[in-house]
Amino acid sequence: MSFINALIQRRTYFETFDLLLDLVVGTLWFTVFTTLIATGASLLITLVGLPILTATFYLARAAAHGERARVRLFLGAHIAAPVYKPPKTNGLWHRLIAPFADRTTWKEVGYVWAIQPVLGVVNFTVALTAWAVPLWAITLPIYAVRWHSASPQIWSGRTLDTWHEVIPVAVAGVIALPLVPWIIRAFATLDRAAARWGLSPSKVTTLRETQARSVDIALADRRQIERDLHDGAQQRLLSLGMELGMALEKFDSDPDGARGLVGDAHAELQRAIAELRNLARGIHPAVLTDRGLDAALSALAARSPLPVRLDVQMAERPPASVEATAYFIVAEALTNAARYANAKAVDVRVRRQGDKLHIEVADDGVGGAEERPGGGLAGLADRASSVEGSLRITSPTGGPTVVAADLPCA
Repeated sequence: MSFINALIQRRTYFETFDLLLDLVVGTLWFTVFTTLIATGASLLITLVGLPILTATFYLARAAAHGERARVRLFLGAHIAAPVYKPPKTNGLWHRLIAPFADRTTWKEVGYVWAIQPVLGVVNFTVALTAWAVPLWAITLPIYAVRWHSASPQIWSGRTLDTWHEVIPVAVAGVIALPLVPWIIRAFATLDRAAARWGLSPSKVTTLRETQARSVDIALADRRQIERDLHDGAQQRLLSLGMELGMALEKFDSDPDGARGLVGDAHAELQRAIAELRNLARGIHPAVLTDRGLDAALSALAARSPLPVRLDVQMAERPPASVEATAYFIVAEALTNAARYANAKAVDVRVRRQGDKLHIEVADDGVGGAEERPGGGLAGLADRASSVEGSLRITSPTGGPTVVAADLPCA
């Protein structure tokens, strides 16, 4: 039934419209960019050519942005927008040549100028033919045969001249029609793959962004550790030193008072040790290194103020960096659920699926969580992207909130 149900699914007609639209868009981009590039290149000897080519490359960025939106709307594929390489300085010269030094922009120009027009011709032809031929065959008896002398006749000069010849064509059309959505999906998949290649950030740009995020995360972690040490354990150790100094002065004159101060100092020492232990556990718990992610998450769930249902299934341990990132994502999601979501329980699922580690943390709270710049959820996205992973947050008002991440293990 699913084979036939594809005929009534919205996806089929969205993809058909996208394939037909490819010809219009491809012709438009080919005309515009051929004109601009030819004009700019021919005028390079003057002062006019370079600004025209620069404007052309910026237009290619805008066109690529529109293509990403079209792919997301009609083909259901989300392509991350790149972060373009900025000019070295704010001078006019560096701003003019900045697009030419960006690899991603060159990919976008190649896609909208060369790849998209070719795909447009192919996709339009295939989509139109795939729908037109079965529909023509099915409707052939309606418009091709007329009654003449008590027998059906075809129009003069046609090959099909009887019902016995027309009906098999109609039956063939009925049989072929359910195949059309799958032809459309095959070429939509090709279109989607070409868009991912041409519109995704270049590998060099991605690696540069990943490196920058990793450095930023490391600096943020260091500042957080310094802040926690200064506000917590360091203050307790200073208090401990003062109490021991006061006890030392009272050993001869007031032994009972000195004993009380030593007792207070001992309690302060225990609190400082507990804070340092919690701080070390937050940085990288020893159980994560020794026994892996399953055991570390079990310990994390046991310390959570909310009931946590944990489901971890991994045939083998992922790399250490992925384990640490996964642990941090789950820990931060549990903290947010306890503090802000007003949740009653949390479900944590971790699966190793091929070369990816899939993580899902769902709570039954009030929802409404958003990824704001500088916020905790934005930090989770940065953590995931630092290992070339991705993170998605679904949190409608009223709940539930679902934090899902896919981390590559290869």
